[in-house]
Amino acid sequence: MSVQATSGPGTGADAQGRRLESWKEIASYLGRDVTTVRRWEKREGLPVHRLHHSRLGSVYAYTLELDAWRNERAPAGATDAPDARQASEAARTGFHARMATALVALALALAAGLIWFVRGRPTIQRASASGGIWSLAVLPLQNFSGNPEQDYLSDGMTEALITDLTKLGAVKVTSRTSIMRYKKSHKSLPEIAQELNVDGVIEGSVMRSGNRVRIVAQLIQARTDQHLWAETYERDLGDVLKLQSEVAQAIAQQVRVQLTPQQQAKLHSAPVVNPAAYEAYLKGRFYLSDGTEADLKEAQRYFEEAAREDPGFALAYVGLADCYSELGTYRWMSPQDAYRHGSQAVHKALQLDETLGEAHSTLGYLNWQYSWDWRGAERELRNSIDLNPNYVEGHETLVWYLAWSRRRDEALAEVQKIRALDPAYPFASVDEAGVYYHQRDYKSLIEASQRSVTTNPNSWSSHYFLAVGYEGSGQLEQAIPEYQRAVDLSQRNSDAIAGLAHVYATVGKRGEAEKILGDLQRQSKTSYVSPYMIGAIYSGLGQNDKAIEFLERAYQERGPDIAYFIRADLRMDTLRSNPGFQELLRRIRLPQ
Repeated sequence: MSVQATSGPGTGADAQGRRLESWKEIASYLGRDVTTVRRWEKREGLPVHRLHHSRLGSVYAYTLELDAWRNERAPAGATDAPDARQASEAARTGFHARMATALVALALALAAGLIWFVRGRPTIQRASASGGIWSLAVLPLQNFSGNPEQDYLSDGMTEALITDLTKLGAVKVTSRTSIMRYKKSHKSLPEIAQELNVDGVIEGSVMRSGNRVRIVAQLIQARTDQHLWAETYERDLGDVLKLQSEVAQAIAQQVRVQLTPQQQAKLHSAPVVNPAAYEAYLKGRFYLSDGTEADLKEAQRYFEEAAREDPGFALAYVGLADCYSELGTYRWMSPQDAYRHGSQAVHKALQLDETLGEAHSTLGYLNWQYSWDWRGAERELRNSIDLNPNYVEGHETLVWYLAWSRRRDEALAEVQKIRALDPAYPFASVDEAGVYYHQRDYKSLIEASQRSVTTNPNSWSSHYFLAVGYEGSGQLEQAIPEYQRAVDLSQRNSDAIAGLAHVYATVGKRGEAEKILGDLQRQSKTSYVSPYMIGAIYSGLGQNDKAIEFLERAYQERGPDIAYFIRADLRMDTLRSNPGFQELLRRIRLPQ
């Protein structure tokens, strides 16, 4: 409900406190984001005035009216049992009319920038969420620092809060991958919740001033758009891990999650971290999420900086191991270097904290792809999920391992677990496609890949698998544009390039295939190129001896490509009866 102004701008200002002249000022005073404040004005009667002039309209509000509305809105018992800290907070924030004079003084202090040193704000509502919230989405926290370059902080804090909540187990938590598309979205919360299929939504903001960080978080029931709980938390940057744990514990309490003693101990034991190390770590996570070669190397630099600043910060080593793993997987680094550095980093992380599910998942991947320790790989991947059953990326890595192991039913069951945990997860279809790829079930591969392309039109792997499906089913002309799209979207990934060259050779366009082969061989003189992919092109060209020669090189460097692809790859079909190929299979000792 809005109040129409009937007199001049200054009417009643002295009696009504300081005048706030915009949505931004009102939101800042209430410690919420503009979207929330607008919703309160529309649905919950926040006293906002409008002054219409010309074709524009201005909004303004008075601090004492806002305080009176907030005081009336909070039900009796809305705050926890009173103690000295809460009494102090109530006095500082001036929720009671008898503290009006103190409120004016506080407003002046806020204008001078001292808002950072307010420790917290009592909850605005304490409605019970029991029986109603079994799944949550943490929407991207808004950056209230006034500097877009601080987005790494708000994005990193969002990811950290999601990670802490997933470890609680009793409530399903939507993955970061699914929620980041709603950053700066104008959709309503009920719309977002319906798309994500969640019962509750966490939204809020992050603000930083010097080494102080403040998080404002609120829990909203998705079905009714009702605010159930809100709180403000503030700490020094070095205590930010404790701050994140406090927020996770508070949310768990609101949705009635019963924490085990181990979970409680873990949340309470969050260590102090060097502020410079944590800032570098957040920057590393920010760049790691983009996944380009340049971004991965920038992320690597920041994780190395974080580890130097705080050698005891386990998450910095997990991030560093992930960088090396990704650089090796996408063939931007030799497999020997990727495995050596990645393995050192992940073992250091587990030495510091063996309960990190993310670290066990990364170790499992390294064991599988680089050291060819198949049993050790599965053990670590399952250990990761035991530690964090809600860890979607952990389930995803296990899907690919099981698919590669030709355990179709188990792999598809893991895909269903991903969909149950995170119904909006955008890569579930490409995960399913990976299962059919390793089964050489090209009809199902085409169907799953088409769904994946619809969901993720800019995902190169979706187009790649669709191309393989077409090629494997004999639809060679349809495969060519899909391989070309995969090449363009993947920054010319050598797997996609080799696939394109192979289909060119198969349809009789040898000149195009030979040109691609020559380009890769020239590139190999200045940067790493997978010998397996060169061997795949030679196979398509019918030069079997050269193909075996390069496959032998791939075996000698123990790269991930040869063990991963050789059994299911249709590019190897012309070699399968070759004695040299059979000998390679014997030496690799793939699991049966």
